[in-house]
Amino acid sequence: MLIEDGKFYFIKDEFFDIFRGYNLMENKESGTKRPCYFCFRDRKDKEIIWFVPISTKYNKYMKIYNNKKMKAGNRPVYNFVFGNVLGKKAVFLIQNIFPTTEEYIAEKYINSNVDVEIPQIVKNEIITIALRVVRLAEEGINIPFYNIIEMKKLLLK
Repeated sequence: MLIEDGKFYFIKDEFFDIFRGYNLMENKESGTKRPCYFCFRDRKDKEIIWFVPISTKYNKYMKIYNNKKMKAGNRPVYNFVFGNVLGKKAVFLIQNIFPTTEEYIAEKYINSNVDVEIPQIVKNEIITIALRVVRLAEEGINIPFYNIIEMKKLLLK
């Protein structure tokens, strides 16, 4: 399967079985698959694909973001990117980013037989902030709720 940067995909349940103790956002099915993930390849290790979950709970995460922003003062807040997906407000949960590999990708998210798209400027913002979060994790500063560098190392074995 060709995995394209900036597209949306679903992940296989097996992945969550392997990383059970990491408290990842797991698959939920109630007639529709969710969550779907914004994906992009690692810039160094091309076999690693970073997954950023999206949520439609825009107001909930905007409130959390504003609280974090107030506490952070002049420091940047890297937890979320806000945008639109399929005409609805959505939040890209950078704080829930995790790595995976192609073998754990179930399928691409399409709507009416067309790839789901977002504006290039939003794609660039998500990737830039997410890569910053990965770099911070490499330096020992974890924004995600689990050790993404440990996960990446396990996947590369």
